[in-house]
Amino acid sequence: MRWPAEWESHEAVWIGFPGNAEEWPEQLAEAQREVAAFANAICDDGKGEQVMLVCRDQSDADRAVPLVHNQVDILIEPFGDIWLRDTGPIITVDGNDRQAHGFDFNGWGRKFEMAGDQDIGQRLAAPTEMSIISHDWVLEGGAIDGDGAGYLVTTEQCVLNSNRNKNMNKEQVLKKLQQALNIENICWLGDGLMADHTDGHVDNLARFVAVGKVAIPEAGEADDPNGDIFDDAASRAASAGLDVVRIPSAGRYEIDGQVTPASYMNFYIGNKVVAVPQYGAKSDDAAVQVIAELFPKRKVVGLSSRALLHGGGSFHCISQQIPKL
Repeated sequence: MRWPAEWESHEAVWIGFPGNAEEWPEQLAEAQREVAAFANAICDDGKGEQVMLVCRDQSDADRAVPLVHNQVDILIEPFGDIWLRDTGPIITVDGNDRQAHGFDFNGWGRKFEMAGDQDIGQRLAAPTEMSIISHDWVLEGGAIDGDGAGYLVTTEQCVLNSNRNKNMNKEQVLKKLQQALNIENICWLGDGLMADHTDGHVDNLARFVAVGKVAIPEAGEADDPNGDIFDDAASRAASAGLDVVRIPSAGRYEIDGQVTPASYMNFYIGNKVVAVPQYGAKSDDAAVQVIAELFPKRKVVGLSSRALLHGGGSFHCISQQIPKL
């Protein structure tokens, strides 16, 4: 049994569609358009992977239908918010079988607890032929990233945070991940991005792009609030024996005068297309170019994520792939 890397073939992907006006008091309509554009790009006119756009109710589905290609499937399942990377199942493969792993979810350290988020993963997996395996400890999918060969990268700030699994140490985390996902090694990074309300999810900081190779941002300006965090992460990854490639940072990005966790690292690797968040920052094009060099057999596209950032995340956060057998 193993947890495939994201660049391996997918059968399908679940993508969360925003609709809750209380959670999106601003930019809801534009966030819906950004999510639809992402779903359309990954679907790639039916040549990519099956895209299942998950809506909370029929009203949200009615809003989604005219925004997406007819090859995009609309699925209605109630949930709290759209971050299916964290609330959806993490899927492993074992021969000709797949297993949907569900971990406890406590609203990112009990900060954002909403009805439907605790069991959306089980409900998404239930109609499939996958085995459903439950684990009695807290883990969000955005907190970990793997290379498909038993290596995982994560942050101490999130996974060891007392608001997740109180008093759990590194050795205990490794043991549990070995049991759940057959992980052999963990590269421990320190803090995640400043102002990240997930307590430092790694999918905004470091992503595997090949076996043993991890991409990490690099600050281009002195006022980048995460410059030291990026350099510390790169140093730790290199010390762990990983090959490190640096990606341009989105730099200091503010909304209403507040620093936000804008990151190109929240890209999604589809079968045919890699979708890279764009913020209207001067490093947007450079980030797409560097990421394109890492995935030469895929079409790498930059898509607006400025409205999604009002909710705190981007394309990787709202998606969860189903590996192909």
